[in-house]
Amino acid sequence: MITLINRFQLTGSAEEFERAFDSTSAFFAAQPGFVRHRLLRHLDRPGRYVNVADWEDERSFRQALRQPEFAAHRAALRALSDSNPELYTPLLERVPS
Repeated sequence: MITLINRFQLTGSAEEFERAFDSTSAFFAAQPGFVRHRLLRHLDRPGRYVNVADWEDERSFRQALRQPEFAAHRAALRALSDSNPELYTPLLERVPS
C-alpha cells in the first residue's frame, strides 16, 4: 500500500474547490487499485486542505494519473489551488484495542 498526502492552498473559492474535488474523488474511486481517501480542511485556516489517499500500489496510482480523463480534473483543481502531492509508505498504524 502507498499513501498520497496532497496539501492544498486555495487560490479560488472553497465552494468551487470542494465541488471540483468531489468530482475528482469520484474519478479516482472508479480506478483500479484505489482504496480510500479523506479530504480534510484546516480548522484555523479555512483555505488549507489535505487529501490523504490510500492506493494498493504505486503502479495503480500512476496509471490513474495517466488516464486522459484526469487532465480535466487536474486543470480544475489547479485553477483553484496550489498543491504539494507526495507519496508515502505506511510504517506504523495503531488502533484502540
